Amino acid sequence: MDLKDKQRILITAALPYANGRLHIGHVAGAYLPADIAVRYLKLRGKEVHFVCGSDENGVPITFSAMKEGVTPQDIVDRYTNSIMNAFNGLNVDFSIYGRTHTPRHDQVAQDFFLRLYERGHVVRKTGEQVYCTVCERFLPDRYIEGICYYADCKAPGARGDQCEKCGRPVDATKLIEPECMVCKTLGRESRGHIEVRSTDHWYFRLDSFSQALREYLDSHSEWRESVKRFSYGLIDQGLKERGITRDMEWGVPVPLPGGEGKVLYVWFDAPIGYITFSQEYFEAMGKLDEWKDFWQNPETGLVHFIGKDNTVFHTVIFPGMLMAHGDYRLADAVVVNEFLNLEGDKISTSRDYAVWVDEYLQAFPADPLRYYLTAIAPENSDADFSWKQFQQHNNGELADNLGNFIQRNLSFCKKYFDGKVPEIDQPTEAGQAVLQEIEVARAELAELLDEFHFKAALERLMRLSQRGNQYFAEEEPWKSRKTDMAACARTMFVGVKIVEALSVFMSPFMPGAAAKVREFMNLPPLTHGDWNAPSRLKGGEPLGDPEVLFPKYDDATIQPHIDKLRGTVEGA
Repeated sequence: MDLKDKQRILITAALPYANGRLHIGHVAGAYLPADIAVRYLKLRGKEVHFVCGSDENGVPITFSAMKEGVTPQDIVDRYTNSIMNAFNGLNVDFSIYGRTHTPRHDQVAQDFFLRLYERGHVVRKTGEQVYCTVCERFLPDRYIEGICYYADCKAPGARGDQCEKCGRPVDATKLIEPECMVCKTLGRESRGHIEVRSTDHWYFRLDSFSQALREYLDSHSEWRESVKRFSYGLIDQGLKERGITRDMEWGVPVPLPGGEGKVLYVWFDAPIGYITFSQEYFEAMGKLDEWKDFWQNPETGLVHFIGKDNTVFHTVIFPGMLMAHGDYRLADAVVVNEFLNLEGDKISTSRDYAVWVDEYLQAFPADPLRYYLTAIAPENSDADFSWKQFQQHNNGELADNLGNFIQRNLSFCKKYFDGKVPEIDQPTEAGQAVLQEIEVARAELAELLDEFHFKAALERLMRLSQRGNQYFAEEEPWKSRKTDMAACARTMFVGVKIVEALSVFMSPFMPGAAAKVREFMNLPPLTHGDWNAPSRLKGGEPLGDPEVLFPKYDDATIQPHIDKLRGTVEGA
């Protein structure tokens, strides 16, 4: 069954690490497109559940705690709250936002691990791992940094689990000139203390699923080309057994004899968090087994939204884990965005070179950012955030096009039609043609959103607004009101109908602004299934009081944000 035909859908968004604040790169990569999809599908009348939560067991958590001299629990409590507040401020509306460092998640992840072990897909082996003689312990992969050993990459700064430059998995023991990040962070000499020693660990036999994973990719020709090309490339290179445990104290304990002092590696337990949170969500509603319908029934839909750096985990590794378990279905779609850069440079949290969501929300409302990030969405290639371009999009497209059209129509009715919807017998032929364009836009928007083409869908929305402005200019109601109020009424009736349609179509992208528009028109809030609902506005009905929907931002407002980034670069 095609995903578009499924009426019940579970959508997940990649779990953010709870070791830092949320920035615009995170938002553009996974959470905003996922939220747009959820809101749209609900308007289409589908049953949709949106699952996410903090990844609280990753090595970055312990690394941050070590640098700050606090406990890992302090870190995850602080940043999970910070991330949740940022999501709330951006109107990203999860059904549940969970946490992975909980007894419940430990149990779900351990049960999953044991199932794979019992079925022979997890084996215990003596393997090599990086050891720091100064720290006197084995190092988790992300505590190691060196030069990528792939011949066509050789990038410095590759971590022991993945090279961010080429995106490929990394064997930490093969890194060139490896350094201990613990020593480096604490100001100790970080070179010359690295050894490779033997230790026992458990490994997932991912290589056993190479052909099945290839067939899975073959069955989804509609996925974005870059995603398929990257995933096929990993399989073509030859999948290998993958270490599933690490010598650490913070995380999900290994539930087997000999597992003392070891935890499940974060790449394994984090995606299982989707299942944990699904269970918690439905149980909280008193539907104890309903989570199974979305994870075990292929008649429902399952979609993952992720950023580019999570591709390997969601198109190869997690599907392989689910195949090995045997009781779970695979995702119908994995929607991947490329990277978002900032003012021509890569976002860097360590240098504080980022637009942090909490800081943005102190200065601006959510919707201009939601609009701009969608307008430049890195759907097929990397994109670049520019404060000047943000200003231009807000002032030119939101204020002068969309906001102006909405306000001029409603204000005109307020002034010349006693604040009511004009009463007419029927629109002119030109007006009827414009009303038909609303339905054309409705259908074309649905087609684009069904295929997760959010950037193109937003462009289609704005073309309808532009058409409304064009119609207003062509009909010149400011003239006809002086000579032919019936003709003026027909023009404004059509204009108000376009505004009503825009309040529906813009809702997935800019829910706050859409809700205000409906208030301006005395319309009820949008509810489930309202995408195709007939127009609620009738002639003679009172309208509300319109206000400026999108204020313009002058150079003086934008410049401090540019200066902050410039200062970060100059101070680096």
